[in-house]
Amino acid sequence: MATASLVEPPTSQVALLHRVSNIVSSEVSLDEMLGEIVGLTVQVTACDACLVYLIERESNEIVLRASQVPHQVDLGNIRLKVGEGVTGWVVEHRSVVALPANASADRRFKKFQALVEDTYEAFLSVPLVSGGEIIGVINVHHREMHEHTPDEVALLTFIGEQMGGAIAKSVLAEENARLMEETAEMRRQLETRKVVERAKGILQHRHGLTEEEAYLRLRNESRRLRRPMRELAEAIILSEDLSRKSETLH
Repeated sequence: MATASLVEPPTSQVALLHRVSNIVSSEVSLDEMLGEIVGLTVQVTACDACLVYLIERESNEIVLRASQVPHQVDLGNIRLKVGEGVTGWVVEHRSVVALPANASADRRFKKFQALVEDTYEAFLSVPLVSGGEIIGVINVHHREMHEHTPDEVALLTFIGEQMGGAIAKSVLAEENARLMEETAEMRRQLETRKVVERAKGILQHRHGLTEEEAYLRLRNESRRLRRPMRELAEAIILSEDLSRKSETLH
């Protein structure tokens, strides 16, 4: 399908601009945003497959995050270093790569067995940009030979530039949510340690146990009853508190 037929009428370009604007101004999740990029890419290029990679800040690796062809197991697991493969080259050189045929023969190409797209003929790779910085890459695959027209490359580059800021915002929101959850989990673990320590002290006092013996008793009871250690520790503390109140009343 010729790209010109997709973008010749002015209304087609206006519709594309309108759709991009709506997506950028929306409050959708990162996964939904990436799905929108895949949809827009398919609309602009009539491709057989689209993959979106994002740069992971912690590892500085380029990670597969979305795809047109289902790759649920591979999302988040297929990774490239900057400069590795065509995708890594695009990140390193901040430049578009268009391979109309026999793409896997390109010396920069890195093939993944899990990606059927890597067996396709034509390949186009365009940067995702936010504030002048590359944050990811959009890869387009055609099963058969495909000449990427200037309009096609320009429109996909436009999508990469316009959507990049929204993606960066969503990535930041996702990272903040993850950090908040990690902080909450650390608090939960700290509280659990405090509760277990207090329960251990009660067992030591009640039964003349060492600290290690008290811990082993808690752990073994937790396994035997198939209940969390914190739950058992809280029960021991409650029992101790009730016992002390009873003694006070009498």
